[in-house]
Amino acid sequence: MVTGSSSKAMDKSKKQKGTSSNPTNDVKIETFVPKRDHDPRDLRSWAKRTGFVSLFSGESTASTSNTRNNLRNERGGNDSIEERENDGDLSRKRGKRDAESDGIQRNGNGNEERRGFNGNADVLDSINEERRVGVDENGDNGGGNEVHEGQNLEFNGENEVGLYGKSPNLEDPILGRQPRAFKVKSGILDNPGFVPVIYYGFQHYFSIAGSLVLIPLIMVPAMGGTDKDTANVVSTVLLVSGITTLLHSFLGTRLPLIQGGSFVYLAPALVIMNSEEFRNLTQHKFRYIMRELQGAVLIGSLFQSMLGFSGLMSLLLRLINPIVVAPTMAAVGLAFFSYGFPQAGSCVEISIPLIVLLLFFTLYIRGVSISGHRIFQIYAVPLSIMIVWAYALFLTVGGAYNFKGCSPNIPSSNILVDACIKHAYTMKHCRTDVSDAWSTSAWVQIPYPLQWGIPIFRFRTSIIMIIVSLVSSVDSVATYYSASLKVNSKPPTPGIVTRGIGMEGFCSLLAGLWGTGTGSTTLTENVHTISITEVANRKSVQLGAVLLILLSFIGKVGGILASIPLALAASVLCFIWALTVALGLLNLQYTQASSFRNMGIVGVSLFLGLSIPAYFQQFEPEINLILPSYLIPYAAASNGPIHTGNKQFDFAMNALLSMNMVVSFFIAFVLDNTVPGTKQERGVYKWSTSEELATDASSQASYKLPSGVSRACCWAKCLGV
Repeated sequence: MVTGSSSKAMDKSKKQKGTSSNPTNDVKIETFVPKRDHDPRDLRSWAKRTGFVSLFSGESTASTSNTRNNLRNERGGNDSIEERENDGDLSRKRGKRDAESDGIQRNGNGNEERRGFNGNADVLDSINEERRVGVDENGDNGGGNEVHEGQNLEFNGENEVGLYGKSPNLEDPILGRQPRAFKVKSGILDNPGFVPVIYYGFQHYFSIAGSLVLIPLIMVPAMGGTDKDTANVVSTVLLVSGITTLLHSFLGTRLPLIQGGSFVYLAPALVIMNSEEFRNLTQHKFRYIMRELQGAVLIGSLFQSMLGFSGLMSLLLRLINPIVVAPTMAAVGLAFFSYGFPQAGSCVEISIPLIVLLLFFTLYIRGVSISGHRIFQIYAVPLSIMIVWAYALFLTVGGAYNFKGCSPNIPSSNILVDACIKHAYTMKHCRTDVSDAWSTSAWVQIPYPLQWGIPIFRFRTSIIMIIVSLVSSVDSVATYYSASLKVNSKPPTPGIVTRGIGMEGFCSLLAGLWGTGTGSTTLTENVHTISITEVANRKSVQLGAVLLILLSFIGKVGGILASIPLALAASVLCFIWALTVALGLLNLQYTQASSFRNMGIVGVSLFLGLSIPAYFQQFEPEINLILPSYLIPYAAASNGPIHTGNKQFDFAMNALLSMNMVVSFFIAFVLDNTVPGTKQERGVYKWSTSEELATDASSQASYKLPSGVSRACCWAKCLGV
């Protein structure tokens, strides 16, 4: 029997030192510690000396065989009986240990049995093809358990499972760290009971409340809307978010993902509302701009629906990789750097304490648990808002913002008094009693479609939203993949991803009809929420969506949310936008981030994604006298450098090239698909196949449509039905 090279090396060391026949007592093997700046050839030579089979270097089992032959030649080509017996013992022990770790054991009849299968093992094809344990010349391992090529390894869900393999002791040569499984308290198909489902749903939505309700607080005042309009839009956002989340969880990818107004749509909305023709509009400005946004969102949603339901998205998936997604998502957060702290700084007395409190909760005491729950990390945003809001109320009631002769009624009564003009700005942004959203909102408020009027359709805004819907789809693709790994499921198939994008387009269609001001898409922050709450239960997300729908009918809920001081909202958004940047760059973990190719593409995409829009924003210097500084970057569409004679086309192109995420996406898309690079280097997303899902009952159930819908749509094979 020919044994592995590691056994021969140990026997040779034993003979040289004159030790006993026990092969495991006196042999000391030093742990290999790679250098930081190692030469890849050194690592390869080390692998050949030890018989290690590389998972990524492309070395086959021939290197192991060559190493074994070299050791045999050094001994003169003869193996003693004692050596062969010791080799056999080690091989049997090693084979037994590896069989146990692989979840494979033999019964008394010598047949293989599977144990510890949790249905959540997704092992890369390269590992299935190259991983061999103690392979001898006959293709059997030392323990007699054969591992066939292409065989899916099954193992207990309690074992740590990494992206690149199953062994908890395997160090990932790309990431330079040990892969680790993500464990959840409640899986996607679990039924923890009615009370835990309510708690999990409340926890999930409450933790991302900032991403759901703060967008209207930015948009509506910039559109000239009143506090009552802000409260109505907040209620509409809650209703549409609940409906679209239910639709996506039943008919989309079926992952536990929340749908809502995305920051991807916020930048184009600000660009459209700050166009030149709206600057001097006084009467009904809010409703007119909202109707134009509705028309643009409707056109963009139709394009996204066709992209998904026609199956074209499955072709586009071949060109969308982490190198494209990372700078695109990061640019979404970076696009608002000019709005974040400049707006939060309007009242530093409350904005700085809020930012400090957010950082303290999420970074310094994130590991503190109360009754087994990391309260401060999970509820960092709502806790910080409530604490600082109460502090701001204390300052207001205590008279910190009372000025002699000045009324809290801002700005109508103060702009007439010279002594109060300099205090009007502070009182408007710092006082908590400025907004009358609570007093003007009704107790019962039912948002309905076309509540703002008939949508207005224009070519220029339609082109903008079509491109933005494409960027939103790219954002969602990365969210689907990351979320599937978080819930310990196989990645969705291209058909399932296509189905999800098509359903998102339909959800944006509903958002356009109801008039939220933005389209609907999967919230990127949802992945972070799953990570910190360790809850990926679909029923909890669905129940939370029902609660959102019910809350949207209570007008006072929208009123109290609309009463949040704008400085507080901007401070929270500083943290959320920073988190969006980090989540975008986190996609580089699926690639060889240290590759110069990847560093060049990501760096150039981000830099030009910020610099090119800055170039387009400098062609209207007189705008500084009209708009506040934090809105200037979104006013380049009307007076950009592109002049073709067609005003509609000029507006659309100047608007698109002034948006950071659009420029970053196109640059990264072109470079990643033209610069040579291996799939491993590019980190190409590995989508599942229908055959893989068919062999995994739990993963198949995670994505499978309800039986009635599946039978009705059995013809749509391109949608993963």
